[in-house]
Amino acid sequence: MTTWAADPHRRGATTARRRGRSWLSIRVELVEGRGERFWPRPGRLVAAARTFAQLATAIDDAFARWDRAHLHEFTLAVSQRIGRPDPEFGTAAEVLDDRCTTLGRLHAGVQFVYVFDFGDDWAHLCMVGDRRIDPLEALGVVPAAVLWLG
Repeated sequence: MTTWAADPHRRGATTARRRGRSWLSIRVELVEGRGERFWPRPGRLVAAARTFAQLATAIDDAFARWDRAHLHEFTLAVSQRIGRPDPEFGTAAEVLDDRCTTLGRLHAGVQFVYVFDFGDDWAHLCMVGDRRIDPLEALGVVPAAVLWLG
């Protein structure tokens, strides 16, 4: 049985293929948390295409986090912060909203940091792969949002 995106004879399959080629391959390594540094670093490979919020969800899924009530934030070069702006903490002007900030800000080879839970500070080093991937070719499907590859 083939999926809609994988069947080239179905209407719209070409569009799905084109969309699939714009996905990023991102290597995520857990560097530290709860005051401990990890070596070797546990890592995961994530395929992502849309927003930083969806990438955060994929990372949290990949590292088996079930309590999503904690804050999280990405830090890109030049201290550009992406997360959930919170006027209570005075971050509304400093932090870009991850729900509407796209991964288009990333390019091949760039490194950035993802922190989950500002109390335990689970810090991850994220590295964008050197080329974009096509999940249809690699996996046979184009997922709805993001995908943990392993």
